[in-house]
Amino acid sequence: MQEEQQPEAAADPMSSSDAPEDGPKETSSISQNISDADAFKILLEMKLKKRQKRPALPSTVTELDTEDGSKVYVVGTAHFSDSSKKDVVKTIQEVQPDVVVVELCQYRVSMLKMDEKTLLKEAKEINLEKLQQAIKQNGVMSGLMQMLLLKVSAHITEQLGMAPGGEFREAFKEASKVPFCKFHLGDRPIPVTFKRAIAALSFWQKVKLAWGLCFLSDPISKDDVEKCKQKDLLEQMMAEMIGEFPDLHRTIVSERDIYLTYMLKQAAKQIELPRASENEPRKYIPAVVVGVVGMGHVPGIEKNWNSDLKIQEIMSAQSCKELTAVVPVQQSTPILALHQSFVLKVLSSVWEIKIL
Repeated sequence: MQEEQQPEAAADPMSSSDAPEDGPKETSSISQNISDADAFKILLEMKLKKRQKRPALPSTVTELDTEDGSKVYVVGTAHFSDSSKKDVVKTIQEVQPDVVVVELCQYRVSMLKMDEKTLLKEAKEINLEKLQQAIKQNGVMSGLMQMLLLKVSAHITEQLGMAPGGEFREAFKEASKVPFCKFHLGDRPIPVTFKRAIAALSFWQKVKLAWGLCFLSDPISKDDVEKCKQKDLLEQMMAEMIGEFPDLHRTIVSERDIYLTYMLKQAAKQIELPRASENEPRKYIPAVVVGVVGMGHVPGIEKNWNSDLKIQEIMSAQSCKELTAVVPVQQSTPILALHQSFVLKVLSSVWEIKIL
């Protein structure tokens, strides 16, 4: 993904709107004499003092290191979970990151600024206009499959009374409170994922998947969602999904694991400090990054972390045979027999299918 596609959010705690109206004039004159480099250093020192050396992190956080000393804290979430939102807020407050990376792409970024009430309404409504938009954006087959998956998302939303992606909105809000914190979109564009997923399925696999989505009606509770944050249970679910739809798992989960890992590593590059003059030598410090992703992607990110990643191969639609050559998948025997419709619910939540 190109850098210009990644919106950034930054906050300045010393903004004029927060400053008191009445105060000594000397403060104003002194602040005007401070250079940009000195101002940056002052605010950076404030940020580093607030950053915890030994942060008290939730159990859902995985810590990763880069070769140059940067740290990445990956928060594994369930997309319909209140506790996941709290985990994200806690992590960002503790580590005071330089960059926050979320499992969203530019096609789903509008959800960050919409209120929960509007999102809840949108998530429940599936109409002809949305179908036409999906087909126009992704093609007939991909568009129809997207609408079926939106039906799953709407079903979960109706059951839980909660709009998806709350942890991403919390991440956006918290990032804006941290000085010099950038906000990056770390997921592969959803049209690419749809096209590759459809291309990877055989005709009968498409029929089987569509049938399961059309007749999805099993109830789901908040306890079911919270169980998705337990790594052992999630691995069991993924094992069953691999057995049912190995090519679908490859395009929806494994390839996006690679993409998310790549974007996290890009965000974790060292930060160059501002210089007072061109003659001053360049200085760099390790970066601190918080990644907010579905728990289903965490094992893949850990697995790919030390690999030399090339994302060009997973950015265009290819045939099923070509996909197999790109990301090999080991066949697994299901450890636990889960109801297929529940696995599909987990799949839709992990994929984070958005209406917006």
